[in-house]
Amino acid sequence: MLMGHNSAPVPCRLVAAAYRDEQEAADKVLRLGPSVDACLFASPVPFELARRAGVLTMPATHVQLGGAALIAALGRAALDERIDPRRVSTDVLNRADVEEAYADLGLPSNEVHCRDEPGATGTISAYHERLMRQGVTTGAITCIPAVADRLSAAGLPVIRVRPTAGAVRTALNTAALLGAHHRLEESQLTVIIIEVPTLREPVRRAAPRYWREELRLSLHRLLVQEANRMNAAVWPIDDHSYLVTATRGSIHAATDGFRVLPFAGRIRDELGLAVEVGVGMGRTTHDAESHARAALARSQAGKQAQGFAVDREGRALVPPPRMPPQVAGPAKPKGVEVLSRLAAKLEGGDTVVDAENAGRMLGVTPRTARRLLRTLVDEGLAWPLPPNRTPQPGRPRQLYRLIVEKLGTH
Repeated sequence: MLMGHNSAPVPCRLVAAAYRDEQEAADKVLRLGPSVDACLFASPVPFELARRAGVLTMPATHVQLGGAALIAALGRAALDERIDPRRVSTDVLNRADVEEAYADLGLPSNEVHCRDEPGATGTISAYHERLMRQGVTTGAITCIPAVADRLSAAGLPVIRVRPTAGAVRTALNTAALLGAHHRLEESQLTVIIIEVPTLREPVRRAAPRYWREELRLSLHRLLVQEANRMNAAVWPIDDHSYLVTATRGSIHAATDGFRVLPFAGRIRDELGLAVEVGVGMGRTTHDAESHARAALARSQAGKQAQGFAVDREGRALVPPPRMPPQVAGPAKPKGVEVLSRLAAKLEGGDTVVDAENAGRMLGVTPRTARRLLRTLVDEGLAWPLPPNRTPQPGRPRQLYRLIVEKLGTH
């Protein structure tokens, strides 16, 4: 981080999110949430895991481990008497990157085995170990620290690919530029046009005279409340339509990435009204309003149900379908479910547990139980208590007070 901060092309603040295992990368991204403008991963492995989990809602990149980093690893391999760089196995890196590095060194790569598919540490370690035990390779070139540790512990020759200083600086600069572009894009001027067909229709004689005015006041009050939440402003255009000015970032957050009509859900639930909405972006207020009216006309014509937003170039903004997260193991239980299972096994009214006790009650490892207890804290279903310090060496026990009283409210 210090290496790239001084040479960043734009002013930026770097936020560290350390983890013990690459599998935790997706959780770290979720915890950071919208507080960051771009994500930089230490290698392709956590980047790919976070991408597959569907948590990357901001620009993201990773430090490259091919090129100079791979050539440096091959140089260290050549100094190891046990390893012939021409007969090794690699992981993470694709075949094209490996062949390019070997071509630059003037070495043949026909006996180099490549595996670029991500996988568990044990699976990738077994891949390298199997090839060496069969005599097909003389050593492993790995990009995964845990794999290097496991093979070294087994007494097998292994070289870890480490990013070069230049690769780290380049990746930090790329991430800074991606974040700056994202910040500029999120601050684009955005205009929303809202029309209410009920108010646009002719007045019926049977309806009370004051009915429309009361409905307009209620609708205006609701729009102002919703607009305040997204730092937007509301103006009535005529007796049946309104104009809202905001930024692209605030509208993106309020519409789940332009998948849900803004304001429409609450207006329907509280006032029983259907509304027509058009969202437009532009370099000027006039352009943004013109695009919003074009999107409104498209929505009214029923040409495109999701195309209610138009970007500043005048193109319909239709977001890609959201892919369900892919998880390697069973789905993580919800906080209320975890609390219910723990409450059912508490004895004597004691609501204080630690990771070991919770793990025994849930049938999971202490590490998993510790993560679930932190989830309960995040959801307001448990309180962390001061650590229980004991004279024995080691980390003090972290105790948690389960708020079982909240079970009756869910």
